[in-house]
Amino acid sequence: MMTISLASRRLLMAAISLTAILAPFFSAKAEMSAWAEAEGGRMRLVALAPDASGKIRAGLQIEPKPGWITYWREPGNSGIPPQVTIAPASGVRLDAIAYPLPKHFFKGGIEDIAYDAPVTLPLSLTAAGKGEVKIDATVFIGICKDICIPFQANLSLKLGRAMQSRPEEEAILAAADATLPKPPSDDFKVTAHAISPDRKTLSLTLALPADGKGAPDIIVTGPSGYAFTKQSGAKREGATFRTDVMIGKLPKDYDISGERWRVLVIDGGRAMETALAFD
Repeated sequence: MMTISLASRRLLMAAISLTAILAPFFSAKAEMSAWAEAEGGRMRLVALAPDASGKIRAGLQIEPKPGWITYWREPGNSGIPPQVTIAPASGVRLDAIAYPLPKHFFKGGIEDIAYDAPVTLPLSLTAAGKGEVKIDATVFIGICKDICIPFQANLSLKLGRAMQSRPEEEAILAAADATLPKPPSDDFKVTAHAISPDRKTLSLTLALPADGKGAPDIIVTGPSGYAFTKQSGAKREGATFRTDVMIGKLPKDYDISGERWRVLVIDGGRAMETALAFD
């Protein structure tokens, strides 16, 4: 089981911010920003012009160097989740960040949920006006090898007209979308879930692809800063899988009623992510 408290994360962020690598604005008059580089890798923004409703498809490209990793939205025991902040003066709003399928890494009792290869995080943005769009973003990620380095950069780009074809940017964003976990389907979904009265165990029943074997990898994310992966009593019978996920400590006085957690299930070559409602 992995548990990271929000308070601990804030303390970590405060401590490392003193040594963060603060890059100047990396700007470009195109649909890609310039690369910002650090010891363990590099990153940039890619975007397409707004559609008629102001929606912008964009992505944060991160390329760790060989042997380095960068983190998923809930990073593990002590990592840094990606943070993207759009300058209010841009007139652009960040609506959502999507996360491609991550990997589990175990080293010396430390569990990380991360990426060890180039990854693009899809970004959903909205432009407020109809004029020229310039995105100024501050991005903060962690990249780790033997040590973890906080990597902060200001990335900027201007967007052209929507009717202009941008095949390179379109290919990058399409490839990023293809790496996202899929929504539930008839043969791959959560069919039942329940948390124990002491909130120590989450019982899951899943419909899994019939050609799979063994226990799937399951990552349950609860309150911000908390992720749970340890299973107990896992049993697979045909396309039905039952398991208990160990929850452990939650925030003091945390009320789960009405909350929405998420679960990512990786089974063979397929991955599914969905919400868990606690009514």
